Amino acid sequence: MSGTSKPSTARHRVVVVGGGFAGLNAVRKLRRTDADVTLIDRRNFHLFQPLAYQVATGALTPGEITAPLRGVFKRSGNVRVVLGDVTGFDLAARQVLVERSPAGPGTHAVGYDSLIVAAGSHYTYFGHDEWRAFAPDIKSLEGAVEVRRRILTAFEAAEAEPDPERRAAWLTFVVVGGGPTGVELAGQIAEIAGDTLRREFRAIDSREARILLVEMAERILPPFPPRLSASAARALEQLGVTPLAGHEVLDIDEGSVTLREPSGSTRRIQARTTIWAAGVVASELAGRLAAEAGVDLGRGGRVPVGPDLTLPGHPEVLAIGDMAQVHDANGVPVPLEGVAPVAIQQGRYAGKAIATRLRGGVPRPFHYRDKGNLATIGRVRAVADVKGLQLSGFPAWLLWLGVHLFYLIGFQNRLLVLLRWGFSFATRGRGARIITETTVPAADGAQPTEPEVAARDSTRAA
Repeated sequence: MSGTSKPSTARHRVVVVGGGFAGLNAVRKLRRTDADVTLIDRRNFHLFQPLAYQVATGALTPGEITAPLRGVFKRSGNVRVVLGDVTGFDLAARQVLVERSPAGPGTHAVGYDSLIVAAGSHYTYFGHDEWRAFAPDIKSLEGAVEVRRRILTAFEAAEAEPDPERRAAWLTFVVVGGGPTGVELAGQIAEIAGDTLRREFRAIDSREARILLVEMAERILPPFPPRLSASAARALEQLGVTPLAGHEVLDIDEGSVTLREPSGSTRRIQARTTIWAAGVVASELAGRLAAEAGVDLGRGGRVPVGPDLTLPGHPEVLAIGDMAQVHDANGVPVPLEGVAPVAIQQGRYAGKAIATRLRGGVPRPFHYRDKGNLATIGRVRAVADVKGLQLSGFPAWLLWLGVHLFYLIGFQNRLLVLLRWGFSFATRGRGARIITETTVPAADGAQPTEPEVAARDSTRAA
């Protein structure tokens, strides 16, 4: 392993770890500064994670919600993109440790003067990682493609299954997690079963499919006002989804899901397709950064940062997005959800903060501007809570469409997605219903392509 040194006349070196919402926006703010910026990610593309569920349900193709990082910054002469897996940090030497390079095995060090770590998060199975094999998530692009394969294969298996009980199990879909991602996914599966596929099979009626949405809280969409949660539940029921609020998952295997009901009794559901959309934990890279800095991790495995998003004792290091827990000037944690708008705003702040320092200024503390929550349920069905204005139905759906098109990376992707949505709306079709074999990568959390999503549930208005 070899390090790098900085000559006294060299330009300021900024290293950004992670090409998700936070990292991407940080680099964008540094493109016109007098600094050399290195963006490191183990994937060569940015994933617009809020629309990953539409890949999982055949509404969009993978290429329509991704953007090659090199293409994004091809006109930014001071930005270099490096494909590699960040495995650790040497804060004393100001180096980032990178391995799994396309050039071959081995670890090399990348030096920095300022460091932005935006490594994101991944879904947690609450101590039951064995469930991952039976209930994949859609945090990654591979995960979304795998979920698409399982959903479409379930209908094919049901068509070929003569036994009524086994056929019913193939036609039962369980979505775990009643946040925006789970709600959107359940609604899309219901539309596939009740509309898209209803004339395409001969031995089965796809409309007989059961879609169960399991949420441990007392209502679905807990971050939303109760009125909008109730409206979303009614819309889901109209589509054929059964919301199961107040239910806890006890076990998942290849052919069933066991739940604890609000009464305390257990219930075993025969289901061959289970999808996970509940709860996230920060990337393991957050733990490595915290250990190197000698600080304790906060809730959800997040690394603590100050009001200016810097690591305690290391003002040259900023941690942002899903992996960071912001504290105010009094050391009190600031409640911020792991969603895309938070990541976007923190990324912009981090880039501007470094630019301000390069000019000799002092950046102001980070302040998040909450612009509301959005969740779509299906065709012309959505809910929106925007600065106290509560919308549902068609107006909320139009707002959801506009926000997601606006924040999608790349004009070409915006145009393609708009055309795809328009065609699907007119024909009720889904042109990306392709069954492919894929391998879902283990969520080791070393350095995911940061969905920030929502995070997981990242369908909030930025």
